[in-house]
Amino acid sequence: MLASQIRIENKLAVLIPTFVFLALSSVFGSSACGQAVAEAAGATSVSATAASSAKATAMPKLPATGASSASPHLIASSAPAAEVTNRKTFEAQAGKDAGKLLLRATPVEAQIWIDGKIVGKTPMLLVLAPGKYEIEMRGARGQTGKRSVDLLPRETRELAVKLAQLYPGHVNAVR
Repeated sequence: MLASQIRIENKLAVLIPTFVFLALSSVFGSSACGQAVAEAAGATSVSATAASSAKATAMPKLPATGASSASPHLIASSAPAAEVTNRKTFEAQAGKDAGKLLLRATPVEAQIWIDGKIVGKTPMLLVLAPGKYEIEMRGARGQTGKRSVDLLPRETRELAVKLAQLYPGHVNAVR
């Protein structure tokens, strides 16, 4: 076969499925049919040269993980969330003289950060070792509130924080 004939055949192998796709997608207006037509056109548009080059550039083998290693996809971690781990760490360090801290925020369901570590959302009752803590709460819309708490042994304390906007809701133009 001549080189020009091979180039024409390769172009036709790509153009014909594209034409079929366009013709069928105009006939079938629904998105479900369009999706099926697109998948069918994509499956039939592989030319002989593309198939041979695909063999040369096969996906690299990934190292085996503990789970099924047949899949090339990334495996999501099954470890607990950071907030759960941090809260359990604080409670494990509490000891026998632990104090209790009830945290509330307005608006509710603000994220709670103790000494720079996330521990969950308000309202929450925490069991902590006696000592000084920096508590920050962050609302869903960018509101924040910070407080310092000095928790005494076996003390139960409630901390209610009204969160303030970090940035103004509107800006007045100066003329």
